[in-house]
Amino acid sequence: MNQSKAAAIIIGANGGIGSAILKRMQSDRSITTIFALSRNEPQRNESQKTKTEWLQTDAKLSSIQACCKQIADSHIPIRYIVIASGLLHSKELNIKPEKRIEDINYESLHSVFETNTFMPIVWLKELTGLLNKNSATTIAVLSARVGSIKDNRLGGWYSYRASKAALNMLLKNASIEYSRRFPKAKVISFHPGTTDTELSKPYQAGVPEEKLFKTDFVADRLHQLLVESKADGKLSFKDWNNMDIEW
Repeated sequence: MNQSKAAAIIIGANGGIGSAILKRMQSDRSITTIFALSRNEPQRNESQKTKTEWLQTDAKLSSIQACCKQIADSHIPIRYIVIASGLLHSKELNIKPEKRIEDINYESLHSVFETNTFMPIVWLKELTGLLNKNSATTIAVLSARVGSIKDNRLGGWYSYRASKAALNMLLKNASIEYSRRFPKAKVISFHPGTTDTELSKPYQAGVPEEKLFKTDFVADRLHQLLVESKADGKLSFKDWNNMDIEW
């Protein structure tokens, strides 16, 4: 393994927050290679050609495993992992947040859980083989404050809330296991706040201007959190302002 190099892995690198954290990682001189994973490879600029390796992947296990093998074959230590995928609504899949219990639909429920809960932990499972007990790796997965059980005072959004709460439990399990196997690894469940992306666009009307964040702002905050976090054997549930969120 080449200890003079360090890599960042960004899953969902073609999304709003994913593409912004990719851009931010470009200016991080400690990172020599960025593995950018997405369904579609966007048009790259000149700076990305020298530092970023685009890997196309989908939700199939074989595709995920192929990407992980390609990363493993580089023999570059993994410094950061960011999982930036998420699903709240979809016209194509006829998915929208439920306002009442009668709105729950099995197919929609399954799709939301598949994207928000199942896929992140499957990625972590496959990426675990790239971790090293002697190397520091910080992992951030996009969660949401609405996944907090204690903070839930409004109800609604059954699928999205529950998928993020379940994600947090899976990440908690992973952080406990990693504390034994990879004591220098740190896992963070990250709430970006209401960010100006396609995910939040239908729900931005009632959001004050100062509370609707640009993706570059969120990426800067997430990058700062990645850099400053230290391994402590615990899962951190943090917001964009580095404040702890109740479970």
